[in-house]
Amino acid sequence: MSDGSNAATRAGSPLRRMLPRSRGEEHRASTPLELFFDLCFVVAVSQAGSQLAHALAAGHPGKGISGYLLVFFAIWWAWVNFTWFASAYDTDDVAYRVATLVQITGALILAAGVPRLFDGDRAVGVLGYVVMRCALVAQWLRAAHANTGAPRTVALRYACGVSCVQVGWVVLLFLPHGVQTALLPVLIVAELAVPPLAERHERTSWHPEHIAERYGLFTLIVLGESVSAATIAVQSALDEHDALRGLLPIAAGGLLICFAAWWIYFARPVHEYLGSNRQAFLWGYGHYLVLLSAAAIGAGLEVAVEHAVGSSGISARAAAAVVTVPTAVYLFSVWAMHSRYTKRGAAQAVLPTASVAVLAATLVGGAGAVLTAGLLCAATVAVGLSIQYHRDLSG
Repeated sequence: MSDGSNAATRAGSPLRRMLPRSRGEEHRASTPLELFFDLCFVVAVSQAGSQLAHALAAGHPGKGISGYLLVFFAIWWAWVNFTWFASAYDTDDVAYRVATLVQITGALILAAGVPRLFDGDRAVGVLGYVVMRCALVAQWLRAAHANTGAPRTVALRYACGVSCVQVGWVVLLFLPHGVQTALLPVLIVAELAVPPLAERHERTSWHPEHIAERYGLFTLIVLGESVSAATIAVQSALDEHDALRGLLPIAAGGLLICFAAWWIYFARPVHEYLGSNRQAFLWGYGHYLVLLSAAAIGAGLEVAVEHAVGSSGISARAAAAVVTVPTAVYLFSVWAMHSRYTKRGAAQAVLPTASVAVLAATLVGGAGAVLTAGLLCAATVAVGLSIQYHRDLSG
């Protein structure tokens, strides 16, 4: 195992042995390179959200939602693979940094291909994915070269698994479109199967606090992107329409939703519950819904703004649903994968109940539904705080 030295003391080293970092390492914080990685990946998230908003506003929910689910999976899964690798093998030397920058380049290529992915053209997206995965395989092979025994075996399994599935994605491009569609679920399941198969006998030395922080920071950045998307949508509407009265409920409700989403996610630390691979895999995989819905809230707010100023032909309830549905999914998925580990008694029912109430707000329709959902989210935070306050008083 490594000596757990601070990343700053390793920065800039030409080449180091890629040894596992200690799971008990103190002050294992996210590095500037990891934060840069997240920010670049959010470019792809932004593109996916924008395409989802366009499709929903145009009245094509099937195309928009299916394209969004696939594109977001590609973005999220590439981010997940790097994050867990970095938690175990961050050497922060020149070779490691270059490989990470190559992965970022792949993410930006993927972002450039997002509009084409929504139209069924997967070539550019797969190219970006190839770039990211080749860099990741190189990292795993480097880890295998530097280690012996179980760590070497796990690293080789990862390199082999990732490579095989990536070959599958490339082959997919040469098949008829109907066959591609049928094989997509198979390749997605294969992607998800690589980590548990690679670590079925021995796990990598990922750091629970570092993993929890990395997921939290990415959630934070995605929520910030949702706020940004909604702000730009309101700004654009104000530039073209005198529609302030209709936009105020959406702006207020959207902010309340995003503020509550942040508060709920970061209410309690969760790293101490990530003790085993089984717990960690379920928690990490479940964050697909957390991050997917967090990004979709911003897209929904864009559509709600377009409906409020008459730029969208969808119904008032449809304009409400594009905000309330992802908000409800976010509340429930945060509870299922995050908050329920720290809740007891009546507190367990708060977020599931809130998700149902937010869904019911769809019936209000239009801007009123967004404001109602925002107020319900704010009330959810208040109820949670009240329960915690009374619990603290009772000892």
